[in-house]
Amino acid sequence: TANFAGYIGKLDPKTGAIIEYRLPDAAHDPHTPVFDQMGRLWFTVQGADMIGRLVPKTGEIKLVSVPTANALPYGIAVNSEGVPYFAEFGTNKLASINPKTMEIHEYPLPNADSRPRRVAITSDDAIWYTDYSRGYLGRFDPKTGSVHECPSPSGPNSGPYGITALGDVIWYSESG
Repeated sequence: TANFAGYIGKLDPKTGAIIEYRLPDAAHDPHTPVFDQMGRLWFTVQGADMIGRLVPKTGEIKLVSVPTANALPYGIAVNSEGVPYFAEFGTNKLASINPKTMEIHEYPLPNADSRPRRVAITSDDAIWYTDYSRGYLGRFDPKTGSVHECPSPSGPNSGPYGITALGDVIWYSESG
């Protein structure tokens, strides 16, 4: 994503040619691209409070606004059913977007001070998130709605940030 230039780029590694998929002016900062099982590219648009979907075969881009103002959608990952889940860094919520209807559903986290930043998904479709503001690692089960959190080893100022799941092992970094 060309976060400061307002487009998504596609590089052909054989020729070096680049295709730019321009976003409308309101969606000036695409962020965190991830492909689903259908080959569609999902991305967040933090400053515009939007989620986007690009179909590379056609160049079609669809954008939808998140329900909560100033939610700042950030990290995004796709589960085994092809449903994107994302962190709303400006609030204490995770959210999902229906890939067919583009309807967004938000999931408030138990602590009002939580600020989830990035997400990862394990084989059981649990959503793991880094709580940047509180120094926690969390697990959200969309099937039951249950949340389990544990403090990051370096404490409340550890700034948990990047996260990934390799198999069912969670790896994350502390930026603080």
